[in-house]
Amino acid sequence: MVDLSLESREASGRTIVSVAGEIDVYTAPRLRERISELVADGHYHLIVDMAGVDFLDSTGLGVLVGGLKKVRAHDGSMELICNQDRLLKIFRITGLAKVFTIHESETAALGS
Repeated sequence: MVDLSLESREASGRTIVSVAGEIDVYTAPRLRERISELVADGHYHLIVDMAGVDFLDSTGLGVLVGGLKKVRAHDGSMELICNQDRLLKIFRITGLAKVFTIHESETAALGS
C-alpha cells in the first residue's frame, strides 16, 4: 500500500501542505486531521501542494472541500498546486476547478 506523506511549512505568510502518495478512503482521514490541526492552530491561509499525489478519489476531494469550508469560516483561503492532467481532469469533471484556485507551481501560488 502506498502511504501518504504530509509536510507543512510556512512561506510568505501562508502554510504550504505538501502531499505525496495516494489520497483515498484509507489515507484521506490523515489529510483531514492535518488540515483541522492547522486551522485549530490559527493557520487560515493554506496552499495544498499536490505535485506528489499519485491518486485522488472522491474521499480525498471531500476532505479538500471540507478543508476549504473550515478555512473560509475564518475568512481564510485554501488554494491548490496541481500540474498533473489526470488530477486536473478530476477537478474539472467534478466542477471543483471553479471552487478552488489551482496553480501550476509554488511560485505561482505564492505570487497570487
